[in-house]
Amino acid sequence: MYRRFLNNKDYLSIITEQALNQLTRGDEARFEQAEQAAEASILDFLTENYEIERELDKGKYLFEYNRMITYPVGSHFYFNGIICETIQSIAGYKAPMDGVCWEEYAEPVNIEAIQPYSQMLNYYPGDIVRFSQTVYKCVQKNGFDFNDVRVPGVSAWQEVEVQDWTAMEYKQWDVAKYNGDYFTLMDMEGFDMIKDPMSSNCWGMIGKYDNTLNNYELSEHEYVVYNGKVYYPIINPNAETPLNNVNIKPNDPRNYNLKRHMVQLALYELHKLISPNNVSSVRVDDYEHSMQWLKNANRLRINPQIPRKVNTRGEEVMDWQLATFQTKYDPYENMWHI
Repeated sequence: MYRRFLNNKDYLSIITEQALNQLTRGDEARFEQAEQAAEASILDFLTENYEIERELDKGKYLFEYNRMITYPVGSHFYFNGIICETIQSIAGYKAPMDGVCWEEYAEPVNIEAIQPYSQMLNYYPGDIVRFSQTVYKCVQKNGFDFNDVRVPGVSAWQEVEVQDWTAMEYKQWDVAKYNGDYFTLMDMEGFDMIKDPMSSNCWGMIGKYDNTLNNYELSEHEYVVYNGKVYYPIINPNAETPLNNVNIKPNDPRNYNLKRHMVQLALYELHKLISPNNVSSVRVDDYEHSMQWLKNANRLRINPQIPRKVNTRGEEVMDWQLATFQTKYDPYENMWHI
């Protein structure tokens, strides 16, 4: 699936919303077609001398805010339609963990050669990652597409030992299983050990864990049922709420020049999709202006404000060097990649 660098609001800087809707006719696929064509032109001219792939990924890896993700300082995401930067870490919710998802990897390895952990990927048993200078091995599948993000080394819930209910003495907050449900002894006043949990008001049924709730108390008696087991939180399991000027601020990490010219190129391509023989003169002028900008940037006649590629000695790569020097590109080392 093609990841878009632009969003629909970017076009409104040079075209009205009504005119844009007439171009696309509500078909979001037209944006992808036009932007793919525009991106191909940009890559043709800028790949040799500039870290254009890295700049494009600043927009391609912008996702909507998700409560299960923990956002470190400096990461970016869409929140209520606005691109925001985290200025203070935002914790995601932490579900109980049935068993162990990650274990420390005991074999000696070159830690720098191990792929960093990412909350946006999926992991399967046997996968090896590094996180906080520690190498971990995946034990149970987890990841973004499974709607089950498990950060290595982080566990927010403790399992409670449970036995089937019998007529015996119980202490307050003891947990017992009865007829397939789980109960805790909440009130000792009037407690009768002969009465089963369904017949006594002293017992309270324990509810299932719900990741849509965000008000779990940090208490050893805040019991939940998850996958047939009972847990209580040992650290705050709730997701923190993004608040403007508290832990987020509006900030677009994308290169302004790149965004501007990609919009102009994409609009030209949109017009071509509708009526290739009747493209507006304004769109043609913008297209030619952007193509000239790309040519000048390719010939190093202008500074497009895009980082230059460097060789193994840290020197900027020139055209004649490209056959010899190549640079490593790892998207998971980028600040904007979560």
